[in-house]
Amino acid sequence: MEPKYKRVLLKLSGEAMAGDQHFGINTQYVKKVAEQVKQVAEAGVEVAIVVGGGNFWRGRTSEHMDRATADYIGMLATVMNAMALQDALEQLEVPSRVQSAIEMREVAEPYVRRRAMRHLEKGRVVIFGAGTGSPFFSTDTTAALRAAEIGAEVILLAKKIDAVYSDDPETNPDAVRYDKLTHTDVLEQDLKVMDATAAALCRDNDIAIHVFALAEEGNVMKAVCGEKIGTIVSGR
Repeated sequence: MEPKYKRVLLKLSGEAMAGDQHFGINTQYVKKVAEQVKQVAEAGVEVAIVVGGGNFWRGRTSEHMDRATADYIGMLATVMNAMALQDALEQLEVPSRVQSAIEMREVAEPYVRRRAMRHLEKGRVVIFGAGTGSPFFSTDTTAALRAAEIGAEVILLAKKIDAVYSDDPETNPDAVRYDKLTHTDVLEQDLKVMDATAAALCRDNDIAIHVFALAEEGNVMKAVCGEKIGTIVSGR
């Protein structure tokens, strides 16, 4: 399989780090994710990653906590996930760097756009932690922002679900599965692919989004090669 893209941004949910245990870090599952990333990197594709923190913390469920404080806690959770993923990649001899939007030099580099791009050019996987560094922005928005900043051609949105549907297919058996959508479709129909800020950023910067199931082995490489799995969201 020939890669379709030269530089990609892989967005992983925090839940992807937990696997079947639903909380914390499942090292075996993280290793499987790292193996898929290694396959892509060895094909000559430059890989950046944004990982969520939902396996540790969801700020929006913290009703009695200040929203900004809850969001900062969530950002710290993403750094833990980024470090765990980096460790799994390094064990597979894949060079990687964690860059944090909140400065913590003992465990991660500070986020510097040009340095991130240089790492990618040298074949290192770059994992972005701590979101945008500001509260009120999701890791979906972080993925869209970082993809625009580093010039990624596509956001690979690896999820539990295998595609974009008109409704939750687990609760609505009549939910329609989409193979292709535009950014405007996503925004106008409120399809929950990403939050509205992230989807608008992708639309305005002409960044494609490829949604697919992470659990199926080899799907990251298939998406990188442009295979027709999941749902592709683009400007056309």
